[in-house]
Amino acid sequence: RLQATHRAFAALCGDGSVTCWGDPEAGGDCSGVQEQLQGVQHLQATTAAFGALRADGLVVTWGNPLSGGFSDQVQEELHDVFQLQSNSEAFAALRRDGSVVTWGNPNYGGDSRRVQRKLRGVIEIQASSAAFAAILANGSVVTWGPGHFGGNCSYDVGRSLKHVLKIQSNVAAFAAILQDGSAIAWGSRDSGGDCGSVQDRLRDVREIQASKAAFAAILGDGSVVTWGNPMCGGNSIAVSPLLQNVHQIQGTGSDTIGAFAALRQDGSVVTWGSPQCGGESSDVQEKLRGVQQIAATKAAFAALLEDGLVVTWGHRSCGGDSSRVQGQLRQVREIHAAQDAFAAILADGSVVSWGNQENGGDTSYVDL
Repeated sequence: RLQATHRAFAALCGDGSVTCWGDPEAGGDCSGVQEQLQGVQHLQATTAAFGALRADGLVVTWGNPLSGGFSDQVQEELHDVFQLQSNSEAFAALRRDGSVVTWGNPNYGGDSRRVQRKLRGVIEIQASSAAFAAILANGSVVTWGPGHFGGNCSYDVGRSLKHVLKIQSNVAAFAAILQDGSAIAWGSRDSGGDCGSVQDRLRDVREIQASKAAFAAILGDGSVVTWGNPMCGGNSIAVSPLLQNVHQIQGTGSDTIGAFAALRQDGSVVTWGSPQCGGESSDVQEKLRGVQQIAATKAAFAALLEDGLVVTWGHRSCGGDSSRVQGQLRQVREIHAAQDAFAAILADGSVVSWGNQENGGDTSYVDL
């Protein structure tokens, strides 16, 4: 149970306490709030701060104040919280009465006063890199934050956004699955905020996943529909015959490029998009058998096999090269990812990390 900022990890321990490592300025040092980190049930992260949701409904924050690491100004409102969401620079807390509390960078949705009256009966919150989208109990959606990051759905899709079941997001756009199995998108067109070119194929949509600036939808028959920036995997024509019986997809994204990896029912993996971000997996394809889980940093993938081993590919400095710790990657149960590093939880509860050592890829000095 790990969360990550761009340059640090936070681990939620079995006793409800929290251990951190990585860049102190990005949340890698939680000593200042350690006494408050008891009974923690969930962790959330921005690019440089963490938020911890406790069992008593209170929230504890630490890290860069400009990224939401300082919440004293709303602390009196942070009670009875049951969901905590974040984008790159702000947090949004959903309370049991269906109201929402926000803090962090106001230009990234940390200030929700413009829509606060509409935020009633909220049941779920999702986030792009700079905006938030809240699903209400009646299936409608309220958004806030910059419009070019999806913060103004009324302008983009207006009355079409009804009976929403789920929302997915990437860096600057949102995509929603509607009750009738169709899907709709809004936000930056360059990031997949317009799905008009594939709208007639978006039927019986079961799940939507995102890369940096594209979306991939898994349909009920296990096929996949993609849209958005082709450099981020928005065009999957080259591998479309292989995209059958898919049940999980993960996406990467760095700067203006990205990629997808799709896990099929038979345990094989199909990749597409930018090779620099893991869209090319031919070097490890023979090892990708019996895959149980795929995790992604901003430019690399890690696959957990059924025998507890791990296969990695993509950008070396972002975790695509796990040779340094390969001997330790045995009996792995879960894999988690930060922007530049992976962390694997082993059967004995220990943690092994790799990738950028300054940004969470080295746990040798941490007592886990």
